[in-house]
Parts: sequence; structure tokens; C-alpha cells
Amino acid sequence: MGDRAALCSRAVDALKNHPAIVNMSVSPVYETEPVGVTNQPPFLNLAAVFETGLTPETLLKLLKKIEKDLGRKERFRWGPREVDLDILLYDSLVLETPSLVIPHPEMHTRSFVLVPACDIYPNWVHPVLHQPLRKLLDRLTKDGIQSCRGNLSCA
Repeated sequence: MGDRAALCSRAVDALKNHPAIVNMSVSPVYETEPVGVTNQPPFLNLAAVFETGLTPETLLKLLKKIEKDLGRKERFRWGPREVDLDILLYDSLVLETPSLVIPHPEMHTRSFVLVPACDIYPNWVHPVLHQPLRKLLDRLTKDGIQSCRGNLSCA
């Protein structure tokens, strides 16, 4: 919701400017159809890979703070949102707590996650499925994924 491209750019900048995040690479931005609740505008999606000394739980807190700082309001699941930052993978860690599951439990079923992730790290091996991201993507259709046009660079 709102100025989608600007919110993506601001989220990336917030991560890049955090002292505990280094060596960040960012995918192109993609416009995709919503999943779950489909009667809403298209979403913008991108992926970022970076190094951090933050624990997964501390990283999640940082992501939630960035979302809040960018104006995210709590609504219903899969509904419209200003920004949504998720941890997909964290090295080869497998983790399940009440607040965080790594790897993200649906990432391998979502082309809107795998397409941008493969742009920057296609050979990253999913720690549960033991398949490179590019192979997981090959199993999915890319329908609904369109490269965004215009000044949508978040790099």
C-alpha cells in the first residue's frame, strides 16, 4: 500500500545502513499478483542477501522495527500491507520457534520468492529440501511474475 517503490527502497536502505548488516546484494524488483487474498493490488517483491552477526531472533526484531518505522499497520493475514520483511534462509539453519520458522515454510512453493532469490543466489541449497533454489524454481511456474518498469531500483 502507498508508494510501493519508495517503501521498497526505504526498506533496503534501512537494512544497508544498519551497522550489523554488510555485503548486501539486492535482486531486481518484481510486480506480482497477490496470493491468498486476491482482490487487492499487485505486490512488489525483491530479495536481499547479506552477512550479519545478528541472531535470527534479533534480525526478526530489526525487520519488524523497520516495518513499523515505514508505517506498517496490522491487518488481516495475506491482506494489503505497506511493507513485509521476512527471513527466508539464515545460512543452513533449520529453526522452529513460536515466532520464527527458518527456512520460511512456504518459500519453495512461491515463485514470487524464488525468482528474486535466484537472481542473486541461485545455487543456495535449501537446508531441508537439499535442493538449490534454482531447481526449486524450475519446478514452479513463473506465471504472474513481471519485471517492474520505471525507477524501481532499490540498490
